[in-house]
Amino acid sequence: MTTIVVIAKECLPGRVKTRLHPPLSLEQAADLAAASLDDTLAAVAALPATRRILAFDGVIAPNAAAGYEILPQVEGTLDLRLAAVFDACEGPMLLVGMDTPQVTPALLEPVFTDWTDDVDAWFGFANDGGFWALALNDPTGDLIRGVPMSRDDTGAVQLKRLTDAGLRVNLLPTLTDVDTIEDAHRVAGIAPTGRFATALAAMMPPSPTDNFR
Repeated sequence: MTTIVVIAKECLPGRVKTRLHPPLSLEQAADLAAASLDDTLAAVAALPATRRILAFDGVIAPNAAAGYEILPQVEGTLDLRLAAVFDACEGPMLLVGMDTPQVTPALLEPVFTDWTDDVDAWFGFANDGGFWALALNDPTGDLIRGVPMSRDDTGAVQLKRLTDAGLRVNLLPTLTDVDTIEDAHRVAGIAPTGRFATALAAMMPPSPTDNFR
């Protein structure tokens, strides 16, 4: 029995993916973020979770979240918002961000098939130094609260917090988190059939980095 939580912002111009402007307009950046969220929700929908939650900062949830429980995010810094999500859940729980639309069910499958008694947590680094996934067998916000977010050592600090607490952690693959337009082209090249790649292709020509892995 595992809960999946996707944490996301409402994809409104000027609120999401502002580092993609320029070259994208704020409206295009918001549309690309929405496609990223849709791809993420589609990927986790294929996993055998017993409960699905969208931890949402916004008013109108996306259509792709139909069937999800909507959990409004609390006010405060990202560590406080993440901590509140973990405090709201009981039993094994997996949290995934909305900025890695290349995620697939296969990448997350070990959380459901290989979560043995000698594993307390799963952790997925992002290539910018953050993290894109965190699963805890016994979720508690105290393991996240106070971790400095949006830094190039956030993932390392978070992982150390887990291991210092005595947790036995298995690692998921490192993924590219979409922050810049170069990241966007790289991710579109990895997952060329997704909504994200289709949306990006409609907005601007392919980048020379498309084939970079």
